[in-house]
Amino acid sequence: MITTTPKTVESKKGAKETLLTPRFYTTDFQEISKLDIQSNLEEIQSIVEEFRLDYNRDHFIRDKEFLNTWDFFDATTRNIFIEFLERSCTAEFSGFLLYKEISRNLKKKNPLLAEGFSYMSRDEARHAGFLNKAMSDFNVSLDLGFLTKTRKYTFFAPKFIFYATYLSEKIGYWRYITIYRHLEKNPKYRVYPLFRFFESWCQDENRHGDFFAALIKSQRPLLNTYESRLWAKFFLLSVFVTMYLNDIQRSDFYSTIGLDSRQFDIHVIRKTNQSSGTLFPVILDTDHPEFFPLLEKCSENNQTLINIEKEEMGSLLTLMKRIPTQIQLVINLLKLYFLPAIETDYIWTK
Repeated sequence: MITTTPKTVESKKGAKETLLTPRFYTTDFQEISKLDIQSNLEEIQSIVEEFRLDYNRDHFIRDKEFLNTWDFFDATTRNIFIEFLERSCTAEFSGFLLYKEISRNLKKKNPLLAEGFSYMSRDEARHAGFLNKAMSDFNVSLDLGFLTKTRKYTFFAPKFIFYATYLSEKIGYWRYITIYRHLEKNPKYRVYPLFRFFESWCQDENRHGDFFAALIKSQRPLLNTYESRLWAKFFLLSVFVTMYLNDIQRSDFYSTIGLDSRQFDIHVIRKTNQSSGTLFPVILDTDHPEFFPLLEKCSENNQTLINIEKEEMGSLLTLMKRIPTQIQLVINLLKLYFLPAIETDYIWTK
């Protein structure tokens, strides 16, 4: 628990890294700079032009409602919101750093892509700054400079960056718009003004997703090979499982804003999967009778592993106790992966 005096803003260094925490990425910038995007140039140019217009230039401005005190939040609710803001800020800041570095390395060799990534880094920086300022309402802020220097960076090949960030942006869109529409209908649960900004915010996420979709479509082997079908399934499942396991652990946050975390995630997964069907050669069959029950089993396995970590045992005993559950988790993930997929039929997947 973080305790501070009302006039003190505590600087946080960032949450402990686990398999489910937001990560910082790097990639092969040289490979991206050599991409031939001529086959889908017109669509990419159109999206970059939208970025130039900067629809949300004046959107992320705090208004009078933020001047209210949030001392009426009890300690549990306060910490729930701090964690939500911290994870969201870290994810947005991670996107800012990645897009900024890609843009910087592409400037001379691929100026159009460099410009697109530059605009996306602008948006992500805005989101991260707005979220970090929101954290200060609870007397806490993230030390983003410290995160930049000390966080471990995971290398992803460009094609994996494209798949993963496309899905990250699209799932972000469905998360934000679902929360916004729910609170619009149920204003009594809008306990903090940040949520009023989610409608325009999610449009940034959607445009970013469209940019990656256009980029992926310009690289046909990412969509029309047998290997691409396997990767599409892999990244869809990875993104959905990560979100589900994270959100089930944080059901208290969703109940605070009047949502059931499981039903929320089921809706977001279905919608993101449906959106991905306009790009990927295959998508997951979320209507398969085993899909969500298996996902729930993965959540139960994950919770068992968390409970084991909390027990006061020696490291060897902890490891031995974890192994059966870890094996079961892997088995359930493999069962999910090998469920029959749904074929899509678009020109760029042929």
